Amino acid sequence: MNKLCFGTAGSPRNPVNLSTAEGIKRIAELGLDCMEIEFVQGVRMSKETAQQVAAIATNRSIKLSVHAPYFINLNAREPEKVIASQGRLIQSARVASLCGAKDIAFHAAFYMGDSPAKAYDAVKKYLSEVLKQLSDEKVDVTMRPEVMGKISQFGTLDELLNLSSEIDGVLPCIDFAHWHARTGKYNSYEEFSGVLSKIEKRLGENALKNMHIHVAGIAYGNKGELNHLNLQDSDFQYEELLKALNDFSIGGLLICESPNLEDDARLLQSIYTNLHNKHR
Repeated sequence: MNKLCFGTAGSPRNPVNLSTAEGIKRIAELGLDCMEIEFVQGVRMSKETAQQVAAIATNRSIKLSVHAPYFINLNAREPEKVIASQGRLIQSARVASLCGAKDIAFHAAFYMGDSPAKAYDAVKKYLSEVLKQLSDEKVDVTMRPEVMGKISQFGTLDELLNLSSEIDGVLPCIDFAHWHARTGKYNSYEEFSGVLSKIEKRLGENALKNMHIHVAGIAYGNKGELNHLNLQDSDFQYEELLKALNDFSIGGLLICESPNLEDDARLLQSIYTNLHNKHR
């Protein structure tokens, strides 16, 4: 995938209470290109609904991805919580595949007082088991652990690049707002370009052609992320990010997570399209 597609995290907000199927139709009406299906409270979609979703998305040329439930911690103390976390990832992948979605974004773990190295070993072990199960079932998806915004959460850029280089079927979900909130930096063209260069160096050019990106305005403190904001209410330099994405010819899905969802998604799309057309 070489085109950069723009869309929302879940169904657009206007009108409210749209189902996934109706949300995809609304995405197409808005002129957007993709939608991330939000399973954040649990995977509650029947096989029949998933097949309907796939047909509607294909008919309207809308790309889909999935966000797995929030209740995942591959570094949990209790074995039953790890097993449940793995189950949620596997079920998310099964349903995503039926929907025609390839990418599964998820929050991998908390450090739980462990060293980053110890947490990394746990995440690598248990995520590898998930990929083995999916491979056995011939469920063809890419698991995308997300760059996280709080310092208590597993998910630095280097951790995810390491996982992606060591486990087949894993690539990062790069949440630029989270990384800015976590570090207090990474909010300029040069810094955004540095992230993209690092991804290319570690994972190859193809990783840049098939990215899964989250963008939003964000509020943060000394422990990282506090909450998402609309882009124009935050200090996030989204125009500089879009310049970097254009200059690196990034492909894949860019998912907007701002509270106003489709408004900011369309804003990002419009700015990017103008930049892209100027450089053609």
